Amino acid sequence: MAIFYDEEKKIFTLSTPNTTYMMAIVDEGFLGQVYYGKKVEPQDLRYLMRTNEPPYVPSKNNRDRLSFYDSFFFELPGQMVGDYRDSAVAVRTINGHTGCVFLYQSHKIIPGKPKLLGLPATFGDSNACSTLQIELLDLETKLQATLLYTAFDDVDVITKSVTFTNTSTSALYLDRAISATMHLENDSYDMITLHGSWARERHICRRTIGMGRQSTSSIRGESGHQDHPFLAVLDKDANETSGDVYGLSFVYSGNFLAQVEQNQFQTLRIMMGINPEGFCFKLEPQESFVAPEVCLVYSSQGIGGMSRTFHDLFRSHLIRSPYKDCKRPILINNWEATYFDFNTEKLLEIARLAAKCGIEMLVMDDGWFGNRYDDNRALGDWFVNETKLSGGLKHLVDQVNQLGLKFGIWFEPEMISPDSELFRAHPDWAIQIPNRPIGRARNQYVLDITRKEVRDYVYQMLYQVLTSANISYVKWDMNRQLCDIGSFALPADRQGEVFHRYVLAVYELQERLTTDFPNLLLENCSGGGARFDPGMLYYSPQIWCSDDTDAIERLVIQQGTSMVYPLSTMGAHVSVCPNHTVGRITPFQTRGYVALAGTFGYELDITKLSPDELEQIKNQVQMYHQYSDLVRMGDYYRIASYAQNKEYDCYMVVAKDKKQALVTYIQVLNQPNVHSKRIRLQGLEQHQVYEIVELGIVATGQALMYAGINMNRLWGDFQGKLLHVVAK
Repeated sequence: MAIFYDEEKKIFTLSTPNTTYMMAIVDEGFLGQVYYGKKVEPQDLRYLMRTNEPPYVPSKNNRDRLSFYDSFFFELPGQMVGDYRDSAVAVRTINGHTGCVFLYQSHKIIPGKPKLLGLPATFGDSNACSTLQIELLDLETKLQATLLYTAFDDVDVITKSVTFTNTSTSALYLDRAISATMHLENDSYDMITLHGSWARERHICRRTIGMGRQSTSSIRGESGHQDHPFLAVLDKDANETSGDVYGLSFVYSGNFLAQVEQNQFQTLRIMMGINPEGFCFKLEPQESFVAPEVCLVYSSQGIGGMSRTFHDLFRSHLIRSPYKDCKRPILINNWEATYFDFNTEKLLEIARLAAKCGIEMLVMDDGWFGNRYDDNRALGDWFVNETKLSGGLKHLVDQVNQLGLKFGIWFEPEMISPDSELFRAHPDWAIQIPNRPIGRARNQYVLDITRKEVRDYVYQMLYQVLTSANISYVKWDMNRQLCDIGSFALPADRQGEVFHRYVLAVYELQERLTTDFPNLLLENCSGGGARFDPGMLYYSPQIWCSDDTDAIERLVIQQGTSMVYPLSTMGAHVSVCPNHTVGRITPFQTRGYVALAGTFGYELDITKLSPDELEQIKNQVQMYHQYSDLVRMGDYYRIASYAQNKEYDCYMVVAKDKKQALVTYIQVLNQPNVHSKRIRLQGLEQHQVYEIVELGIVATGQALMYAGINMNRLWGDFQGKLLHVVAK
């Protein structure tokens, strides 16, 4: 059993293969964190809690109760009672009073892992994990908190979530509902967060933790291009291969807060959950609010160890799609090929040549519906534009299928254009504040899908399209963020629920879609990678990584994304040069190598390529089929970062059985009169003999990892190189 409770000492010990999370109940029923780190056997470590030191627990020193509150490592920190660090919970009574402190009531240990109502979450049966359920109660407001902790048996992960229930006889208002809190002694830590903007998502930011609060957050209604629901706290000397690292990832697709607070005692309170700004959830008596899940990872093997643990967790215990363990079809998307200017014959022209090159799917992007000739109109009018698609959608799809290709289609179901039949019929269906002009972005509004009639109407249109033809793939897009938050369907004291109800509505729609079409390959997208988060992976096995398809920019974007997510989840395509986003010219071969570290596909007009480029596509298709299983399922190692050294990038994927590996080296810039670059591989079996065919090297894994190999400088059309490492 991965969870052990010492009845006499009131200590909970949660164990994974290599880590331990320990809590204890003290004094009046306070639940506190004892330890999180390398695995230790269940034992009495309560001395770490300092309850035998001044100011002592309240039963021994009630005159200094507030000093105890302000230093204790609460598992669920209350509000306005004397703990002056940020709280995990804020609650108001109908009289406007605030304050809460949570005390232990009961617990039980559950084999496996229960689902979270209406929310995505990791999963596992009784052979994979165990769950500890602890009931806490604030005695004054009667707000009950049900804490769920799951310890996995095959990955070093502890998950946390909490459900709040109003057990009183009057309504309560939940103003803050943080999902997870953990504490660390301050041993001079850094923190890593991921930041960016459109077309440059998830750039890695590492900084020293100082006094006060340091955070990353979103109030955009989604995780966003700018910030990401991930946080790592790590030793100042920690690197890719060594050092202690604590990672937190939020299984949620809306507003979030990830924060580290260093207090007067030099200890750290780390929190992750729904952003409190704009949040207020009314709980009538016996109503509950389920807060999303946070995944905790501790690694003693550096940043890389943390990343590989997250990768294994998401591949095995979060992604449900039947495609998660399958080779994804190589697709070609017509967006950068045609934008809105296409018809049936143009798409078939692309499909015919794509089929000859070994590409397996044609995806029709934006512009196929309603009066959609540019991005100023028609969102919400999800019926086929038969002026563009002469003969209708089924006619097109049938012809594409006859060429041996599957067919995919683009939707943006959450949006509505001011110039659309839907908006003219239902102007109140847009999210808005009465009497305030609605802010436009990309000349579009956001549908109020928190309303059931809106969800049902939109889904029915999607359903009719998807059942009208043999459609194998859907790209679900969201090209603007939320503002002017208001719903005509909610009373005044529930307007603070719109943000969260919106996210729940997205989840409900995607659950319906994947249930009705279980074999559909769903790829989420939001203006590129603005909604690349674990919540979306629960519904789709892959997410479009960024609208920036430039290979060099993608090195940085994909490196940051790999901090948390496996390569199998990253939508990555080869596009034309000069690149449409940055204007860079990069060798076709290099673009293929970079896209291989993802789902792999094409975003270009294949009919305009040269014979040499068409031949390279055929070679890249063979490359993908050769290495796809290894890339999708192997362990990922970052060796060198172009974002840091400004010269070259290198990473590798090692098979789980360590019988083979693939090294990717990209020479971005060059220098005159310099030696070859020394590269040290990672993740190999030390005493196994390997051959690197491309270099004519035969050596042990030990030699390849510790002594390394020399990588010659690359020039001209050979800006990148793949090395296949095979056990002899």
